[in-house]
Amino acid sequence: MSQFTVTGQFETRDGSSKFETTIDAENENLAREHTYSQLGSQHGLKRTQIDLESLEEGDN
Repeated sequence: MSQFTVTGQFETRDGSSKFETTIDAENENLAREHTYSQLGSQHGLKRTQIDLESLEEGDN
């Protein structure tokens, strides 16, 4: 498993909020999916409300 750092922003009632999170995943696609799932669950967001700006693989 690799660690990926994902940054972006999501829509809120007051505008938007930036985020940065680290995800353990096997590849970039799974890291992207885990990020959508995690933010959607925590903040009640739909995928269209989340904008992923960068996804970088880090050191293990």
